[in-house]
Amino acid sequence: MKRIMRIAYAFAVAAVVFSLTVSAQKKVADSKTTYAKEVLQPYVDSGELAGAISVFYKDGVQETCCIGYADVAAKRPIKLDNAFMQCSQTKGFCGVTIAKLVEEGKISLDDPVSKYLPEFKELWVQEYDKDGVRILRRAKNVLTVRMVLNHTGGFPFEASAKRNDVRGGGWSGGAPIRQIASVAAASPIMFEPGTRELYSNTGIDIGAAVVEAVTGMKWENYLKQEVLDPLGMKSTWFWPTDKQIENKIEMYICKANAPAEWREEMPWQQRPYNDSHVFASAGAGLWTTAADQLKFYKMLMNLGMGDNGVRILKEETVKSILAVSTRPEKMSGYSLGLQAPVKDAEDAWFGHGGAWGTNCMVNWHKKQLKLWVIQCGGGPQPWNAQVGKAAEKFFAQPFNVNSDEYTGRIGEK
Repeated sequence: MKRIMRIAYAFAVAAVVFSLTVSAQKKVADSKTTYAKEVLQPYVDSGELAGAISVFYKDGVQETCCIGYADVAAKRPIKLDNAFMQCSQTKGFCGVTIAKLVEEGKISLDDPVSKYLPEFKELWVQEYDKDGVRILRRAKNVLTVRMVLNHTGGFPFEASAKRNDVRGGGWSGGAPIRQIASVAAASPIMFEPGTRELYSNTGIDIGAAVVEAVTGMKWENYLKQEVLDPLGMKSTWFWPTDKQIENKIEMYICKANAPAEWREEMPWQQRPYNDSHVFASAGAGLWTTAADQLKFYKMLMNLGMGDNGVRILKEETVKSILAVSTRPEKMSGYSLGLQAPVKDAEDAWFGHGGAWGTNCMVNWHKKQLKLWVIQCGGGPQPWNAQVGKAAEKFFAQPFNVNSDEYTGRIGEK
């Protein structure tokens, strides 16, 4: 009898948890506005813009615009569930895994990287004398976890193991994360750690290697376990399925006053996309969809709480080390794999962009979000300014919505 009662109790608890999770999934109201479509339609009609996805979100109200094509030749419309490589937006995912370990007390941002990866104990700075001769000297400053995540560690954009002229190089991975870190440790850095800023995929990969050392798991598996799966991001991974590739957003080169030209691949991104040569890359390399991106960035906007009611991080963690810069004040704003303001403010936005035109920024104070997805390189892109103006109109719009029905504020205390 007691066993039956325990089972019944367990089912009751599970039902309550499920009910709370479902109730936390606030409905998103359609704004009924078409600000983005109005400014983008002329570019799509001319062929200059193959296709784009724009999402504006304001405290429970959302404008979603999917315009044009994922594949112009096939006349395949672009949709929220079309896959694409988000490139540098992957950095923020690494930042969240680091933030989680900081929150749990397993690492500190000011810990030496060598505490977890001994090969970084001795670093060499590359300099040039007055005659232009290259010289190497031992670094004086200690390289910290903070530095590799906010691009002040002195590492080049990519390690030699990820050159884009070798099979599997570039953002497809090139080599396992720990190997990338070892190559970086054995290579000269560009300046004294912590004294300057230099955008570096390598630094972010080193951060992922720290996660591996602390957790004993591959970084991508830890990311999946702690972030992707809890948020329900089932279409996000480093190895897209064959079906995702068939339906992906194709890449184009933009031309001035002329139709965009299709490209089979871009530099730093090589086919086949899901073969054995592909390795996870924390600096750039995660495939996703706009629908999945919204889950991740709304979690940041809601200070660690997913739209599905699952908490990934504490509010204070997001506020203190993700939504605001972790660099010295004299430098531009950047936190842990995310572009962030030097100082927090009500109008401050944080987020990240990717190489082929993807971008998502959020404002946690006002519960606002703006997401932009295209796969386009080169040439002028005049629509960017127009979409910016469309966003301003949307956020200035006073929506008459019953706040009791939905607020977008998940898990408010």
